[in-house]
Amino acid sequence: MSSKQADTTETPLRVLGVFAHPDDPEFFAGATFAKWAADGADITFVLATSGDKGSSDPAMTHERLAAMREDEERAAAAVLGVNEVVFLRYKDGELYPTLELRRDITRIIRLKKPEIVVTLDPTVYWRGAGGINHPDHRAIGDATLAAVFPTARDRLNFLEHERDEGLETHKVARVYIAGALEPTTSINVTDSVETQIESLRAHKSQIADMDKMAERIRERSLDPNAPAEYPRHIERFRVIHMR
Repeated sequence: MSSKQADTTETPLRVLGVFAHPDDPEFFAGATFAKWAADGADITFVLATSGDKGSSDPAMTHERLAAMREDEERAAAAVLGVNEVVFLRYKDGELYPTLELRRDITRIIRLKKPEIVVTLDPTVYWRGAGGINHPDHRAIGDATLAAVFPTARDRLNFLEHERDEGLETHKVARVYIAGALEPTTSINVTDSVETQIESLRAHKSQIADMDKMAERIRERSLDPNAPAEYPRHIERFRVIHMR
């Protein structure tokens, strides 16, 4: 079995998922989060924005949409078995990998001490002819990777975390990059893909046709290397083992 087809089965103890918008965790890695949670992992989601611009309704406001989407994300995370959702409330569509954002992510890494951090690929600008990647997705991946290494590890970075809050440094063991163009690892999520779909049903403000969404999730996660008589679903990641 090649590295791109490798099946990772071990369950981490603590996981931190860092994404740009409500519904990103569910779309990009929902079945994996559900699998880990069912196996006993302690999972926290961090959402940099509250998705306050994701609406075409002329009567919608930023404030109403942000409140709506935060409620949807909490409901979706609960379906997956996630323990906590943290909203940083940066402006949707205006996210940059600033030192301020890196500081906020570093603080949560030092607070939660995750074994695994899951985030998005900052190098993906487009996917063939199928569309342009959201700039917030690139920004959150960039800031999160910088927070993991070297920032959260090295004490003199954001020393105020120790001075003001008593937070110690933390070295993340592994980073799982979701939505990567060149994944190195696949996770068998056959038993949790329906939980992922159920969690996505909470995002009513974003998904117009729930049945089409479910069909799309099932189709895209089918393992092309599995025998037809024994179909299985997978989610793919580029995994970085920190040394």
